[in-house]
Amino acid sequence: MRIALHTRVRADRVAAYEQAHREVPPELTRAIREAGCTSWTIWRSGTDLFHLLDCEDYARLLARLEELPVNVEWQARMADLLEVVHDYSGAGADAGLPVVWQL
Repeated sequence: MRIALHTRVRADRVAAYEQAHREVPPELTRAIREAGCTSWTIWRSGTDLFHLLDCEDYARLLARLEELPVNVEWQARMADLLEVVHDYSGAGADAGLPVVWQL
């Protein structure tokens, strides 16, 4: 399944956000893949961040990562950088952007 998300980086933290994503822990990327994600891309327009994920089951992905220590640590780091965060709770599974049109 394909999921699109919208988050927002704090205007004064853009450089730190981009630096953090050059240093994503290998344990985290491995855990994301093991949870069923085959790709995850983030684009930035100003402070708006748009994520596109391909995964087997987004709700299951979130459930597997929500309490995982490496992800909890990463999300704490991101919370310092973001105005709108990625929701890893059960309610977060409904946070995907609705499809309006596709070719």
